[in-house]
Amino acid sequence: MTSSTSPEPTSVLDLAPVVPVVVVSDLDDAVPMARALVAGGLPAIEVTLRTPVALDAISAIAAEVPDAVVGAGTVISARNVAESVEAGARFLVSPGWTDTLLDAMQGSGVPFLPGVSTTSEVVALLERGVREMKFFPAEAAGGTAYLKSLGAPLPQARFCPTGGITPGSAPSYLALKNVGCVGGSWMLPADAVEAKDWGRVESLAREAASLR
Repeated sequence: MTSSTSPEPTSVLDLAPVVPVVVVSDLDDAVPMARALVAGGLPAIEVTLRTPVALDAISAIAAEVPDAVVGAGTVISARNVAESVEAGARFLVSPGWTDTLLDAMQGSGVPFLPGVSTTSEVVALLERGVREMKFFPAEAAGGTAYLKSLGAPLPQARFCPTGGITPGSAPSYLALKNVGCVGGSWMLPADAVEAKDWGRVESLAREAASLR
């Protein structure tokens, strides 16, 4: 695992109001993209395991962007957990969870956010000692109204809602007591990434970082 000079995260939810959800298709984009996001005030970067170069992208960011806290997203197996941590991921995010996957994440030595979309899943994770979770797919699963309704009976659970969140809707999520941050990709518009316009990405990241 590649080391970084930035402090080890104790809670992914408290690093920044927005965690960029990144799909890296071109490995050459990984480092400049991460640098732009960090410069804009978004140090926690979730690189999803959706492309063949994702693990290499995590390794490159971990090695070359010391102020970034790079994590792996779309983690769906114990193998994903092991490979991500070996590549340098400092946190893990899953769209959902099973007992096998949760065991692997709990044994990984890094913070993790297992995905939930129902009350029963939240209660089951609390039973396992997990209090921080990803709420996914946020908008489709009930949005702010659903999360607000969970706050009274399950105040010990904290969330990073992800899925369909925009700059317009993010503040309403961030205003909830049980939301630590949100995940999104709007600061990485396809045309800016294709043009390698990292200045625009940095500007959008700065706007996202100021949302809270």
